[in-house]
Amino acid sequence: MAEVLRIMGGLNVVGSSAWVEPAMAAPQQGVAPGSTQASALRALEVELRGLTTLRAAVAGDLGQAVAKAVDLILEARGRVIVTGIGKSGHIGRKLAATFASTGTASMFIHPTEASHGDLGMVTRDDIVFALSWSGETVELRDIVHYAGRYRIPLLAMTAAPSSALARAATVALVMPKTDEACPHNLAPTTSTLMQLALGDAIAIALLERRGFTPSHFRQFHPGGKLGAALLKVSSVMRAGDRIPIVLPGADMKDVLMTMSSGRLGCALIVEADRLQGIITDGDLRRHIDNDLLRRQPREIMTPAPRSVHPDMLASAALDLMNGGSRPISVLPVLDGDQIVGILHMHDLVAAGLS
Repeated sequence: MAEVLRIMGGLNVVGSSAWVEPAMAAPQQGVAPGSTQASALRALEVELRGLTTLRAAVAGDLGQAVAKAVDLILEARGRVIVTGIGKSGHIGRKLAATFASTGTASMFIHPTEASHGDLGMVTRDDIVFALSWSGETVELRDIVHYAGRYRIPLLAMTAAPSSALARAATVALVMPKTDEACPHNLAPTTSTLMQLALGDAIAIALLERRGFTPSHFRQFHPGGKLGAALLKVSSVMRAGDRIPIVLPGADMKDVLMTMSSGRLGCALIVEADRLQGIITDGDLRRHIDNDLLRRQPREIMTPAPRSVHPDMLASAALDLMNGGSRPISVLPVLDGDQIVGILHMHDLVAAGLS
């Protein structure tokens, strides 16, 4: 319960019916009554009041039910099967996706499809998590009965403690009653926001109890900006014969040929697998009038250049490239003092970082 309260801790709660003006609420002074802006502000205030009420409930009896639900999920050998219809179904789909991406195996099953064969997807090792604000959704009847028949644990999220769903549940997460943001108190708005918030809080509590780390997160998010942000340097760097290395005894012609063939705009001066320095095309330009070809590579190289470790996040490597008084486009990759790769800005851009 402490994890859930911390997650929802941004809301200042005095009591279950208390309303505390949010610190970040938009000022209403000067807002024309009846305007679109006034309508939007009123809707947000109603929804914030719902979240405030929800946090107060989690600090009380609802929090005890949340703790039981989290324990039940952690003890399960199977998946969390989320189900619901209408707006609760849309929230359920999102929660199943959040559970799955944060270490809790989960999937969404539409209750109508469940009644037409998809119940076969639910095993005795699973947990059914049903969402229904009224707790009397007819479409949930078959999957609820199925869970009871095969002794599959049932979690219920509902605002009706005496409903059929709540009575059938192994653990009932009874939500506090609240006004909808809809001026007619009809369209599910505040209620669905509260379902989403409590479901997210449960997902984060599970994440923390499991010791879920960024490394685990990366396994489930290989694509898009999230995946790119979680890549390690070792996944993007160039290694082996793709490292533009110049060995001891080489002259500037060797350096130029290595830089030309490597197409990275640099050459690494390496001795016994240890990086001595780097020569970039900028170094060449600075020494072009100083009889460049007669110079020794060590005379024009930059010793002890900025470098990265293969386990560093690629996003951190990008920050290092862009930091400092002079942004750079290439970084040697060192494990201890041994050269193991090279990282170019183009590699990071190709991986989705920018």
